[in-house]
Amino acid sequence: MLNYELLCEQLRSLTAGVPHTVANLANASALIFDSLDRLNWAGFYILSGDTLILGPFQGKPACIEIPIGRGVCGTAVKEDRTILVDDVHKFPGHIACDSASNSEIVIPIRNRGAIFGVLDIDSPYLSRFTEEDRIGLEAFVRILEESLF
Repeated sequence: MLNYELLCEQLRSLTAGVPHTVANLANASALIFDSLDRLNWAGFYILSGDTLILGPFQGKPACIEIPIGRGVCGTAVKEDRTILVDDVHKFPGHIACDSASNSEIVIPIRNRGAIFGVLDIDSPYLSRFTEEDRIGLEAFVRILEESLF
C-alpha cells in the first residue's frame, strides 16, 4: 500500500521554491511513475484554449491534443472533477492513446482558481485505482498547484 503522505512530502521537497512549472511537472510525473505500481503512463495535459496539450509525462508516446469534453481527460476538465474509471473501454468517448490501458484516473489542476490542466494516470490493469488513490492523488495535486507560477 502506497504511503501518500510520504509521496506528498517528496513532491513538496522537489517543488518548494522552484519557479519552473515544466520542471516541476516533469519531476512530479517521474515521482508518480516511480512510486505507484502497475502503471503504464503518468503525466500531464495543459489547457490551452479549449484543448488539452500534452505536457511532461512518463510512459509510451501519447495523444498530443485532447478537446475539452472528449475522453476521460477532456471530460474531467468539462465537469471540473476527478474521474476514476475502472474500465476505460466502457467509458463513452474514451480516447485510446495506448491500447494497453485498461483503467485511468484524471485529476484537474487549478492555478489561481482556473483549470490549468490535468494529471492523467493509466494502468494496464482493470480497476487499478481506488478511493484511497483518488484522495492521495488529489492531495498530491494540491501540493503541485502551490508550485504553479
